[in-house]
Amino acid sequence: MAKAKYKTVWMCNSCGAESPRWEGRCPSCGQWNTMVEEKVPATLRSPSPVASAGKSAATPLNEITTSDLPRIKLPSGELNRVLGGGLVPGAMVLIGGEPGVGKSTLVLQNLLSIKSRTILYASGEESATQLKMRADRIGRGSDNMYIVCETSLENIFSHINTVKPGIVVIDSIQTIASDALDSSAGSVSQVRECAAQLLKYAKESGVPVLLIGHITKEGSLAGPKVLEHIVDAVLQFEGDSQYMFRILRAIKNRFGSTSELGIYEMGQKGLREVLNPSQLLMGVHDEALSGVAIGVTVEGVRPFLIEVQALVSTAAYGTPQRAVTGFDSKRMNMLLAVLEKRVGFKLAAKDVFLNIAGGIKVNDPALDLPVICAILSSNFDTPVPHTTCMCGEIGLSGEIRPVARLEQRVGEACKLGMDRILVPKGNLKGVDTSRFNIQIIEVSRVEEAFRTLFA
Repeated sequence: MAKAKYKTVWMCNSCGAESPRWEGRCPSCGQWNTMVEEKVPATLRSPSPVASAGKSAATPLNEITTSDLPRIKLPSGELNRVLGGGLVPGAMVLIGGEPGVGKSTLVLQNLLSIKSRTILYASGEESATQLKMRADRIGRGSDNMYIVCETSLENIFSHINTVKPGIVVIDSIQTIASDALDSSAGSVSQVRECAAQLLKYAKESGVPVLLIGHITKEGSLAGPKVLEHIVDAVLQFEGDSQYMFRILRAIKNRFGSTSELGIYEMGQKGLREVLNPSQLLMGVHDEALSGVAIGVTVEGVRPFLIEVQALVSTAAYGTPQRAVTGFDSKRMNMLLAVLEKRVGFKLAAKDVFLNIAGGIKVNDPALDLPVICAILSSNFDTPVPHTTCMCGEIGLSGEIRPVARLEQRVGEACKLGMDRILVPKGNLKGVDTSRFNIQIIEVSRVEEAFRTLFA
């Protein structure tokens, strides 16, 4: 038997581009020091795990029939929302997150509750005993879930042909290697080849495939960028080990919206859905405290109230400190510059610490107004009334700009018993405010909002 011939190439860890020699900067994506040496067959063989149905034919666009995609409903309503209504047959979904955040727990506790489909769980990181212990901790068992501890792609396809599952789980894609390549598991070529073979299987068989992936120290998904292009949906599972809350976001979704958000709480028996996050993200204080403001944010189509905390103190050292948790630090510096230049508050020589309560990260520009109100409340040691909430984007000239989905924000504040809400002026056009039992105050500039709160 002829020995396979291999060639040496340099591959980019970021985008997967190939180069015949090492280069300090990737010629494709422009990233520095990402080229790694790998051996690949001179002629790459790509065996198909499923027999091809024949040659495809080009079809005119107007002759293509459309219908609603059938969905596999999962037990978790939060996961269904982020996926766009459920799991689509033949879809390949990639779930990434920090080590220990609960990726395997999220997948396992959902699939253990599915009784109508056979499930094959291929684990390259944990033993069958460890998975059984996790299932016992969750408090669920299953007769239709099959566990296989395997890192060879060819052996996994052999188990697939034997079990004929309705759902396949790969935990994780970075531990799987194909015999067609000489490189080690987790390399650029292995991740790309294994993902391509699994995608081919998913599309030809109609069986959904769930991939669990690692992330880098920067927080992005490990492996070449082509991995995210191959899959149909990319879900990011976020959370802080110091907090119980977990956030599930859709970074990419070919079958639904990418603006949806799922919130979970980690407990002893697995992940629990948080149906009303406002009650958990708002602090309960017996007395009014300075440096605290309640903002109304929207993630996707879901509004909730969140507590913004700030601490302003005299700088003990020469350079003032700026520390931010859960908010964009560059945006906070911009808001401090607006307060300094447009409103006249001198904060350049003071330390400013900002925290979004609950350990979640928020990118909604409507939190600009609560952020600056919390900062000034701490600066003057004057509390903001705890029954007052606000939302508004701050412009560079100090104006308060309109925000999206204001009607949903006001409705959420009213539902949680707030007495008044500050909103951008002119943002209520076409909104029927008579059905809201809350005082709505329109403000156009930062100074006007401050006079309303601290007069």
